[in-house]
Amino acid sequence: MGNLRSVQKAFEHLGGTRAVVVSDPNEITGCEKLILPGVGNFADGMAHLHDRGFTQPVHDFIDSGRPLMGICMGMQLLLDSSTEDAEDDPVPGLGVVKGTVLRFQEGQGPDQPRLKVPQMGWNRLDVCGDSPLFAGLDDEAYVYFVHGYYCVPEDDAVVAATADYGAPFCAALHRDNVWATQFHPEKSQRVGLQILKNFSAM
Repeated sequence: MGNLRSVQKAFEHLGGTRAVVVSDPNEITGCEKLILPGVGNFADGMAHLHDRGFTQPVHDFIDSGRPLMGICMGMQLLLDSSTEDAEDDPVPGLGVVKGTVLRFQEGQGPDQPRLKVPQMGWNRLDVCGDSPLFAGLDDEAYVYFVHGYYCVPEDDAVVAATADYGAPFCAALHRDNVWATQFHPEKSQRVGLQILKNFSAM
């Protein structure tokens, strides 16, 4: 939801990669790679997938071993659940990655700055390990975020990158053939285009 065309345009800018926005879940079968982008409300995103019949095809695509990349809300949807608008009864997600999605806390301790929620703007990426998604990036790579919620995976081993907003949080995930970024590569200029180029080359 929301940023489908902007992601498609970023791939068109790279050249050499044909990117198509699919409206029929049957179209996924013929894709070499799959992007799950999105902005907005977690529950609406899951309802969008369920109502249009995409939930099982996304799982089938992942099970096939082909590369999938979630972007922003698309990353959050990969987790077990989210507390967005539902703290007492979290909304179920796709359950591809164990963990939940929590809201940034605006009020911090007396020695910490007060956070503005959502986080909007550029933040430095701290890459963990040597994931091919981040090949060729400078040590001081900055990327663009727009989000009020962040992913908390159960297993730290799936965290591919972090950023700091009051405290370190998970900015990217990697598990087997699944990659995901909380930030928007399609809005992150040269750095973001390099990340999309790396995904395209997988």
